[in-house]
Amino acid sequence: MKESVVLQNLSIGYRTKGKEKVVAKGLDGVIQSGELICLLGRNGVGKSTLLRTLSAFLPPLQGNVLLQGKSLGDYTDQQLSRLIGVVLTEKLQVRNMKVEELVAMGRAPYTGFWGVLSETDRQVVDDAIRQVDVEALRGRLVQSLSDGERQKVMIAKALAQQTPVIYLDEPTAFLDYPSKVDLLQLLRRLAHEEQKTIFLSTHDVEISLQLADRLWLLTPQQLHVGTPAELAAQGVLSAFIEHEGITFNTDTLTIRIKK
Repeated sequence: MKESVVLQNLSIGYRTKGKEKVVAKGLDGVIQSGELICLLGRNGVGKSTLLRTLSAFLPPLQGNVLLQGKSLGDYTDQQLSRLIGVVLTEKLQVRNMKVEELVAMGRAPYTGFWGVLSETDRQVVDDAIRQVDVEALRGRLVQSLSDGERQKVMIAKALAQQTPVIYLDEPTAFLDYPSKVDLLQLLRRLAHEEQKTIFLSTHDVEISLQLADRLWLLTPQQLHVGTPAELAAQGVLSAFIEHEGITFNTDTLTIRIKK
C-alpha cells in the first residue's frame, strides 16, 4: 500500500459573496491505496463537504489536499477526470438510456470530443460490468433499475473511468440491509484486488465496523483516523455511538440497544 491522498491542515467549507463559512478545520489524514475507508460522523458535521473538497468540486478554505504527491489545484480538469471517480447520493435522472450506455459514459475522459468508443474502450466497459456482476442488467433501461442495481451500475461506470481513486457519498443510503452488505463487500473486494483507493461516507456504522479497513470519524472537534479496533481502544467510537439506551462493546465492536 502507498499514500494516495493526504490532507494537510485542511479547512473545508464555502465561500459566498466574499464571506467564508467554515464547516471543519485543521484536518490531517492519509488515505492509503488498497483499502476500504469509511467516513463516519453525525449529520451536519461536514462529511459531504469533505468529500466534495477531496473531489475538487470545492476548493479548500485553508491547507492542502495532495493526490499522488501533488496538490489538487495543480491538476487540470482533464487530468483529474482520469484520477478521481465520484459516485454521489443523488439518483441519476435519465430516460431511455441502457445500462451499458451509462457505464460507457465512464470512458468520456478518454474518447475525445465525439465520444466514439474504440475496441479497447468497449473491453474496459465489459470488464467493469463483469466486475460488478451486472451482466444481466446491461440491456435494461436505467429507469427500470432498483436502487441497489442502480448503485452497482454507477460503480461500474466509475470503474470504466479507470481511476485509481473512487469517492462515494452515502452509497448505501437507499438500500435494504442485505444490499448494503453486498455493496460494501463489493467495494472492499475492489479495493483489495484492484489496489484502488475507495473512500465513502456512510451512516451504516455497524457494517463499517466489520468491513472497513480504516475509519475516518469526523467530529466538530477533530478528525479521528484509525482501524475500527484502534478507534474503539481510544474510546473515540464509544463517545460517538453511545447514547441513552445505546451501548458499544469495544472488545467485540458491537452495538446494543437497551429495551
